[in-house]
Amino acid sequence: MRGTRLILFASILWGTTGTAQALGPSTASPLAVGSLRLLLGAAVLVVVAVLHKTDSGWRSVVRPVTLFAAIGVAAFQLFFFSAVSRTGVAVGTLLALGSAAVFVGVAEAVLSRTWPGSRWVVATAPAVVGLAILAASTRDASVDGVGVLMALAAGASYASYIVSTSRLAQLGSIRQSTATVFSIAAIGVAPVALSQDLSFVREVDGAVMVLWLGFATLALAYLLFSSGLRDTDPSIAGTLSLAEPVTATFLGVIVLAERPGSVAWFGIALIIVGLALAARSTRRPAPAMPV
Repeated sequence: MRGTRLILFASILWGTTGTAQALGPSTASPLAVGSLRLLLGAAVLVVVAVLHKTDSGWRSVVRPVTLFAAIGVAAFQLFFFSAVSRTGVAVGTLLALGSAAVFVGVAEAVLSRTWPGSRWVVATAPAVVGLAILAASTRDASVDGVGVLMALAAGASYASYIVSTSRLAQLGSIRQSTATVFSIAAIGVAPVALSQDLSFVREVDGAVMVLWLGFATLALAYLLFSSGLRDTDPSIAGTLSLAEPVTATFLGVIVLAERPGSVAWFGIALIIVGLALAARSTRRPAPAMPV
């Protein structure tokens, strides 16, 4: 259960992202927020890794799988924030996280040449259906073709990160591997940050938003998530990540005074059922994969 708790805690932190953005400046563009979050979080992770040296050092993460994880997390930042801006938080989250849970299961099936176990299917099905109900119940939901494609690309990117990081978690220090992945990703998105209007960070609410997103929802959350992957099957971890929209909904009620209807609460209940079933699943050995 240690890995399950870590992943759920990470997902809860991710669930605060939307509320933090809502409380921040309206002038902050999604690409600026996503890229600054990644740059700050990567810097924090590097400092943590340097301060906590291990015998394996940095050499244990100089592998091709590290690049796959970095590309996945960088692409997710850009695709997800852009998709949410075009389709709305509910629909964007549904397509990105819902598809990611499925993509992880398919990727694991291809790598291991074995379809995910029945527990994954039983846990993922109600969670994804609940997420769909939650999104459909949102009044401001809209369908945008480009936004849909971006959300699906975000889901595929996130799945790539989960599968790759699961391998890295078995190879060496979590701190070194996480810092390496996000440093590579940060270098990739740095040009995006420089091309955006970053004046909003001079405002108090803008600075607080970026600090929270960088420290809590990226550096801390991804350290917890990577640690949890040592003891949790990647496909189950993808399903457990659906705790994020549940957290976002509760925060919307408590902080933003949103009032979901009974249908939305039914969707949340289904997601929680799926999370409970996923939490009961035990880890199976990760399939062999060139690293």
